[in-house]
Amino acid sequence: MKKNIVLLDLMIYVALPLFVWNIMRDYTGDYYAMLLSSVPGIIYSIYRFIEMKKVNTFGLFILVTLIIGTLIDVLAGSSLQLLWNNVYYGATLSFFFFLTMSIGKPLPLYFGLDFAELQGYDRTFSKRLFYKKPLYRIFQWITLCFAMRSGLLAIVKAWLILEYGVEAFDKGIILRQAFSWIITGITVAGFFYIGKIINGSPQLIKEVQDELEEEKTDAV
Repeated sequence: MKKNIVLLDLMIYVALPLFVWNIMRDYTGDYYAMLLSSVPGIIYSIYRFIEMKKVNTFGLFILVTLIIGTLIDVLAGSSLQLLWNNVYYGATLSFFFFLTMSIGKPLPLYFGLDFAELQGYDRTFSKRLFYKKPLYRIFQWITLCFAMRSGLLAIVKAWLILEYGVEAFDKGIILRQAFSWIITGITVAGFFYIGKIINGSPQLIKEVQDELEEEKTDAV
């Protein structure tokens, strides 16, 4: 199943955009070819959002970033400006992830709450557990990886634009997917490690249970 998802991602986010870009640019020009090349990814992302069948933090993040990404492409007006808009957008995303870290609400932690809830775990309990020091620290590291991914990708894209102009577009597609897979791998490894800590720390679970029970008693 995972192998099929990887192949589908490769086809939708890399192969099709590159195919559309290289075929259509001679007929529509660079700018409209860039816009058309993003259509498969947009449709596929919307399908994935609908497939989740639940509006949560992760789903909203995907939807909002999809809408913003589409808008900055459509409003760019030229192929070169579209490329630079994506650089600015990547830098903004990087800053956003850093911001969630600095205010103590790392976004991947809330992604983790969504996934735990989908598996049947109580969200209140999971949130209290995830904010315990050993787990919270890992979520901060995962968030840092997300921030660095967006920031580094923005820097590399800027260099490619300065070096190759609009020809940087296809290279950016490949790099974006490569960076995405790297971050996905780190995130999965991080979540596995978090699960390992939880399974090996029954005292941590009991501590959270006792805290919640005590709060219920105090409320009564």
